[in-house]
Amino acid sequence: MSENEKGIPKVFILESLDFEDEKNDCYEGEIIYKILQMSSIDCEYYYFRTKQEFEFFIQKFKESNFRYLHLSCHASNEGIETTLGEFISIPELSMMLESVLDKRRLFLSACSLTTDSLANLIFNDTECYSIMGAHENIAMNDAAIFWASFYHLLFNREKSYIKHEEIKTILYKLRQPFEISIRYYRKSSSVKQGWKRVTLKD
Repeated sequence: MSENEKGIPKVFILESLDFEDEKNDCYEGEIIYKILQMSSIDCEYYYFRTKQEFEFFIQKFKESNFRYLHLSCHASNEGIETTLGEFISIPELSMMLESVLDKRRLFLSACSLTTDSLANLIFNDTECYSIMGAHENIAMNDAAIFWASFYHLLFNREKSYIKHEEIKTILYKLRQPFEISIRYYRKSSSVKQGWKRVTLKD
């Protein structure tokens, strides 16, 4: 598989906050971006306030050929919200991402969004390799530190291609210092539904 087919091992961060977060300068995604830059990890960061802007940047991600899409926003187990209050349901989000996630990985810093229903739609509609994110509510400061730590460990390994076992090992290491509920799903041809929820065992 060529590098172009695999995508470029870089992180593409999209963020949307509410007005209160903006007022308090609580830009979690931007903080992660700055830390990655300090660590010489290739990344790009864009802020969106509307559904239309989100769709625009999703296409920009597709054109970039970056391998990792990181979405930072307010969410529930039913979908995400933009700054201006537009709601994007899980089925709608899956449709928006349908053409951009093939052979890519999706990372979600969005409360309660990472569910079986999201995984089922994404993996059925795309050739996405994996999805990882919060399954419950998570404080923004905890999320920023967790994701910066995750990417730091991820990119300290082989940068040209990341394997499932490496992600699993990193998550295992981060379980204790970060008492947050993270779910990790991976595409799998060995099961009928086409994907697995990875269980971390002691």
